[in-house]
Amino acid sequence: MESVLALRGLVLLRDSVEWEGRSLLKALIKKAALGGEQVHILGCEVSEEEFRAGFDSSINSRLVYYDLFRDPLNWAQTGEALPGGPLGALQAMCKRTDPGPVTVALDSLSWLLLRLPCAALCQALCAMSRQHACRGGGPAAEQLCVLGLLHRELHGPGPTGALSSLAQTEVTLGGTAGQASAHILCRRPRQRPPLETLWFSVLPDLSLDLQGGPPLESQPHPDPHTPQVEPASHLTFNLHLSKREREAKDSLTLPFQFSSEKQQALLRPGPGPATSRIFYEPDAFDDLDPEDPDGDLDV
Repeated sequence: MESVLALRGLVLLRDSVEWEGRSLLKALIKKAALGGEQVHILGCEVSEEEFRAGFDSSINSRLVYYDLFRDPLNWAQTGEALPGGPLGALQAMCKRTDPGPVTVALDSLSWLLLRLPCAALCQALCAMSRQHACRGGGPAAEQLCVLGLLHRELHGPGPTGALSSLAQTEVTLGGTAGQASAHILCRRPRQRPPLETLWFSVLPDLSLDLQGGPPLESQPHPDPHTPQVEPASHLTFNLHLSKREREAKDSLTLPFQFSSEKQQALLRPGPGPATSRIFYEPDAFDDLDPEDPDGDLDV
């Protein structure tokens, strides 16, 4: 997971119904805050209270939260809604940051993608990187990290492919037997994207516990008390030959096997120039009729 924070730019966290990604998103936010970065959060899917749950007071004090969950379209007209709706909030986030490394968490990209045109969302993400690069005076890839949570069952290949083309890192969550894994694809300019798989768990204090692989008890082991089943026991034919059947097979003359007479004729050189000869040996099922040689053609 260190490789996710080492890179900047857009980081897609692709979760699923079986393996949720919000806990991993919060763990990465905590790690960025402890590293001294500014952390801005655009909350869409859950309330601010629910999202902040699990962070201690020192972490919560460093988080700048933009709440789109309570009143995304300003219907209540309380003055607390963000101007411009979801797209305006996304466009204005980097204008409120100071120069320096910044982590922006979008919870979630799926919520935004279901309410905004895909092209508009992609343009806003690109403009966010350019705006922060101008303010920080350095390359965008070194200044800004955008963590976007994406629920991959909700979108087709078109929107998913568009976001993937913008991402510098894709993290696809999976796992087995209750143990979560992260398949990390990092894209670097003029380099082949390396693929890495890490096994991890998120502790109650939202710290990451990296592990070497799935637990041993989740790997299947054969039971020594379970009788071994013969693979060919339920077949409708026999794979083994008896002694009598093997003798009959060995004594069988194949249709195209040369007889001793034919072998001697081929090995004995004939007089004069070499000529071609045709040898035909009828088998037991040939039906030769001199009066009707084409009878087998049924014409």
